[in-house]
Amino acid sequence: IDLKTTIAGKQVYSVAGFTAPAFENVNQGEALYSRSSDGKVGKAIANDTVDKAICVGFAETSKLTGETVRVLTHGQLPTSGLTIGADYYLSAAGSGGIVTTPPSGSGKYLVRVGRASSTTQLIVKIEAPMVRS
Repeated sequence: IDLKTTIAGKQVYSVAGFTAPAFENVNQGEALYSRSSDGKVGKAIANDTVDKAICVGFAETSKLTGETVRVLTHGQLPTSGLTIGADYYLSAAGSGGIVTTPPSGSGKYLVRVGRASSTTQLIVKIEAPMVRS
């Protein structure tokens, strides 16, 4: 196969992920964690337990409690309002959110989740949480 002619002129997405049931309503693009007790996913946050700060990926679509969510773990996440070239971190202020300013203060977790390649694309590269002291 000659990929230059096979995919020429077509947009190609490189994504990896998994599916899991949601234990709460989630919106497209929100950062998610997987509950250690049952493996269900919900909104991650950087100012609670380490379990909730371990971001496993982002919701590809909005889903209600109990529905199956496709979680994007690697690749490009379509979104909006990003700053080109900026690193993004899990928010300590709002569940499921990401911010350009790393959370600071004792007991909060620093979790880098990716970098903006454009104003509408986040390259997902999730790092393990580090607790702030």
